[in-house]
Amino acid sequence: MSDIASTPTGDPGPALRRLPRPALVGVLAVEVLAVVLVLLAGLEPVRLQDVGLAGLLVLLSVVHTELATGIERVRRRVAAASYFDLSSVWTFAAAMLLPPLPAALVIAVIYAHLWKRVWQPAKVPLYRHVYTTATVVLAALAARTVLVACGGLPAGSDDVGGVLGLAAAVVVYVLVNTLLVALAIALSTRRRQTVALQRLLGQWDDNVLELATLCMGALAAVALADSPGLAVLALPPILVLHRAVLVRHFETAASTDGKTGLYNAASWQGQARRAVRRSQRNGTAVGVLILDLDHFKAVNDRYGHLAGDDVLASVADVLRACVRDDDVVGRFGGEEFVVLLPGLDTGPEGRAELVAVAERLRRRVEQLDLAVETPDGPMTIDAITISVGGAVSAGQAGVEHLLKAADTALYAAKAGGRNQVQVAGAAELEEAAASGADGRPSGTIPAIPAPRTPDGLPPAGVQRRAG
Repeated sequence: MSDIASTPTGDPGPALRRLPRPALVGVLAVEVLAVVLVLLAGLEPVRLQDVGLAGLLVLLSVVHTELATGIERVRRRVAAASYFDLSSVWTFAAAMLLPPLPAALVIAVIYAHLWKRVWQPAKVPLYRHVYTTATVVLAALAARTVLVACGGLPAGSDDVGGVLGLAAAVVVYVLVNTLLVALAIALSTRRRQTVALQRLLGQWDDNVLELATLCMGALAAVALADSPGLAVLALPPILVLHRAVLVRHFETAASTDGKTGLYNAASWQGQARRAVRRSQRNGTAVGVLILDLDHFKAVNDRYGHLAGDDVLASVADVLRACVRDDDVVGRFGGEEFVVLLPGLDTGPEGRAELVAVAERLRRRVEQLDLAVETPDGPMTIDAITISVGGAVSAGQAGVEHLLKAADTALYAAKAGGRNQVQVAGAAELEEAAASGADGRPSGTIPAIPAPRTPDGLPPAGVQRRAG
């Protein structure tokens, strides 16, 4: 199940007090709504059979969590963004089988155990855990309402209405939980900060995983309704799914930059080369932008390196939000980012589009108003700017040549006063194609750029390198 605990923190109390007022009001409103709706729905009678089912669901969840605790702790540390635990197989089954009050109690016990065994050791703020529990309760109530309206659980394999009702309950459960989590993230975002849609809704693979887990929960509910002992058979596949997801997280971590979630240099190179080949086959142009944060060392010196990391993450969010889905965005180390834009128009139109994208990125970064924690207390960084160098080619120029030409343009932007865009001309592209990337044969990976001095030039004795 998705939640808002995307980054660990060791001080949960102050973290709640630092929330923007809209987020604080929104979080408390959702939690109060969950309690009120459960109490209002608690008038439905509870049978002795319901008590037994509730106890069995809690037992299965505890066994599941204990068997998977080590995997979940690792996955929590590796996951870079929204987190999906697999306990919804039991919370959804509880929603389908039990009246609202016992179902809510089962969810509360399941999440209390998860907090103790997984989330508290990972230093997740308590308020996030409580909010996540409230979202699950509301999702469960909504899903149960849909199921009851459709006639309840399927009475048999030929009960088409019951099957469709169960499927609709799964969809409603996902929608309610996802929207409530997205609401919390959006309200927690400071004014003028950019939030990527992927951060709000989670990655596609994660949502597919959540849907698969809920389908297992639906099957567990049907099994528990007829033969409770069969629900134990859900444990082996759910544990295998845990390990499969962990492998995927490790693969993602190996290809992404830990501070920004963008592609790292090596992964960006591979993705960019594939995009360039597609554009060449389609007869379209390709553009490259290299973006360098101006005076970033001064940010680290004045506000601290943790604040500097927040700046890098915010700039990465801007880049993700302001480019197309098929554009390739990466971090090349330090304060430098790179964007490849395939499928541009050939001729002057492609160059104009590249400039328009670069200017849009430059303006959006300049508009950032970032609240950060510093050794001297909360402060606001509102003077973030970037210099941008670009290059575009409709010919057979490779990634290395485009990077070299864009890097040359970036130095021109730095030397021209920063916070501006410069795009390489035909002469720079020809020079890059003639010399190769850093004098190496065409096709080799260019080096990461050398550190720049405050005046935007490479240190004395260091040869300027593409990257």
